[in-house]
Amino acid sequence: MSRPKRAEAVPSGYSEDPSAGPMLRFEASLPRLPVPPLSSTAAKYLETVQPHLTPEQFSATQAAVQSFLDSEQSKVLQARLEERARDPNVNNWLADWWNEVAYMGYRDPVVVNVSYFYVHVDDKHRPSQAKRAAHLVKATLPFRHLVESKQLEPEKVRVPLAMDSYKWLFHSSRYPTKPSDTARKFDPWTHNHVVFVRKNKFFQVPLADENGRELSAAELEAQIEKVIAMAGEEKAAPVGALTSENRDTWTNAREALLATSPWNAASLEAIESAMIIICLDDSRPVTREDLSWQCWVGDGRNRFFDKHQLIVFENGKSGFLGEHSCMDGTPTLRMNEFVIGSLEAGKIDLGPAWTPEAGKSLQPPKELTFVLDSTTREYITQAEKAFDELVGKHDLHVLHYEGYGKELIKKFKASPDAWAQMVKQLAFHKMFARPGVCYESAQTRKFQLGRTEVIRSASNQSKAWAEAMLDPSESDENRVALFRKAMARHVQYAAWAADGQGVDRHLFGLKKVLRDGEPLPEIYKDEAFAKTSHWELSTSNLSSPYLSGWGYGEVVPDGYGLSYSIGDDHIRWTITSLKRRTAELKHYLAEAATETWHMMERAAAAEAKKTDEKAKL
Repeated sequence: MSRPKRAEAVPSGYSEDPSAGPMLRFEASLPRLPVPPLSSTAAKYLETVQPHLTPEQFSATQAAVQSFLDSEQSKVLQARLEERARDPNVNNWLADWWNEVAYMGYRDPVVVNVSYFYVHVDDKHRPSQAKRAAHLVKATLPFRHLVESKQLEPEKVRVPLAMDSYKWLFHSSRYPTKPSDTARKFDPWTHNHVVFVRKNKFFQVPLADENGRELSAAELEAQIEKVIAMAGEEKAAPVGALTSENRDTWTNAREALLATSPWNAASLEAIESAMIIICLDDSRPVTREDLSWQCWVGDGRNRFFDKHQLIVFENGKSGFLGEHSCMDGTPTLRMNEFVIGSLEAGKIDLGPAWTPEAGKSLQPPKELTFVLDSTTREYITQAEKAFDELVGKHDLHVLHYEGYGKELIKKFKASPDAWAQMVKQLAFHKMFARPGVCYESAQTRKFQLGRTEVIRSASNQSKAWAEAMLDPSESDENRVALFRKAMARHVQYAAWAADGQGVDRHLFGLKKVLRDGEPLPEIYKDEAFAKTSHWELSTSNLSSPYLSGWGYGEVVPDGYGLSYSIGDDHIRWTITSLKRRTAELKHYLAEAATETWHMMERAAAAEAKKTDEKAKL
């Protein structure tokens, strides 16, 4: 799927630009993100806030929304937003604003708050740490070539998707600056190297020899063995820990590093320009929780959080940590699937087999050293302390539910994603006796520079079903009818979100076009607005046979990060929070998943019995 298929017909309404390369050939003809009609957003907004409000609160919200719709101000704000959407110099009215507010202008640490992780399925050959790392790097190189040469086949979900963000996949870095971070893309051919981190020390390894020949897997393995030997047993001062700091603090620390010695600038640039960082950890995690935790945060020291990172452990297990600011999860998922899938299928040319002579003629890895003074050492000490405090407040649980997966769900002619979302709602009801304010991420990459929109998963329909499930007097027949209505509502809202017709980004845009001195409309002051955008459940579905886990942190202090994957015969949830009864939510998710299954089975058996009895008559 990654190579161009040029014989395919051009989709209706799109045109190809041969000069842009196969990967970006549809980019210029992708539609622009629309601005939804005000009346449509208002109606959806009212419907989605209702399950979280009392009748009295809902009446007040209805009045605030109607007042906004009737006002001249709403028409002015809508016209400004539509004008921005038409501006030929603005390809996506939301993109710059969203990147600033959600990522670059965000000052809290990226660790826990922004980064996300994948846990790879194991290599069945149980390789050593060096061999696993070498194979991962070697399998990444053909994907890098496809991306950097713009030969990668564009993704499609019936229509072509935006591919522009792929440029940030390799040889790029986020930079701490005030008041807002920046990002830089380096030339891949003049910075054709990777950087390994071992015992908090950084090592630069070229990906080709002096004649430009790409290294074989055996040569890479030999170089990695040298890195491990050079790193020794003693840990260095963890300069990488600075990247886990508050962004303003890291800005100050980086300036101090640069002022201390020109060596530091050279070392930082070698790290930041690398294809990718590979963390060679000295731990051996085994359980799902331990593996997830180590991929998510590790010890905070053997890392460089401003870049994408492959993580390889001493037992040969591995994972990936994503830097989220310039791209969402789908491009990095595709890269990881390509790497793990092609290795598993034996489709990567690893080169000649390993021999004791492998890599002996190569220049040894170059350690990237740092000159530290009392100021920079104090910044590092404080970064370690802040990391330990932040991460120490969290816990992480994994529910690998093996009762069923998408195969059984599809037998009931249901959407696996909608089913999983309803299970979450039921679990939250069990725990808190009310609907959870829930965000599910929907990609809007069918539009130019598209990123995400919110699927508001809690609905009047999901509330009615959850309450029926908790009412012992309710019949399974009625529960199933309510369940199907709730799933249908979810599927409908997901389609709206993917089409750029959701609520949240539109309301965000209308607020952004307010000018200094203009009053804030009542709709934003009404308690429902803050309450129903306070994402207690931050959820996202990435399902892949090449991942055995993935996740991220909560987005509000009293909430949960709830990533999930739906396999053929399992559903897996990774739950993170600030130690807010996380194990209990795991228990309720399992309970809700089983009860939903049994409800459907009982209702189907009862229906079959009725049909059989009618046939006998």
